[in-house]
Amino acid sequence: MLQNIYDWMIRTASHKNAPRALAAVSFAESSFFPIPPDIMLIPMILADRHKAWWYATIATIASVIGGIAGYAIGYFVFEYIGEPILRFYGYGAKFEEAKRLFNDWGVLILIAKGWTPFPFKILTISAGAFHMPLLPFVAASIVTRAMRFYLVAALLYFFGEPIRQFIETRLTLVTTAFVVLLVGGFVAARYVL
Repeated sequence: MLQNIYDWMIRTASHKNAPRALAAVSFAESSFFPIPPDIMLIPMILADRHKAWWYATIATIASVIGGIAGYAIGYFVFEYIGEPILRFYGYGAKFEEAKRLFNDWGVLILIAKGWTPFPFKILTISAGAFHMPLLPFVAASIVTRAMRFYLVAALLYFFGEPIRQFIETRLTLVTTAFVVLLVGGFVAARYVL
């Protein structure tokens, strides 16, 4: 089934309604959908690099709105919908540890994890379930999703097709290393200062 969805996303990326589909996928990925919008975003930008920033904007806005839907799932119906989604992705047992981390580092967790391949829906549902304040949640979601989608857009805009393999295979490593350094800096500052 996932292969069929993936194939549909690739086919739709070249369709005239691709921006709408990108918005729908970006929205859904932030609350329940298993496949990241990059699958559509990359071929769309490569097909028309002058629209890279527009496509990144669509993905960012739709992803943040979808994140709010994920937050609502966690906040209002976690027991019925959110918890099964977390269990489906294998994160149900880590709920209490995540709750403690969210209470201490909520905004930083969203920013750090939200632009890596870690499923954003896990973060949004968890933030709602832990009753993270909504405004910091939305602000962190805007920052992290913009960082992710505009980084992909910038790389494709400036380097085109040759950078595609790097994005698909090594971008995770680069963003993860950056996040580790960023979070390490914040942790060091918190305990040193």
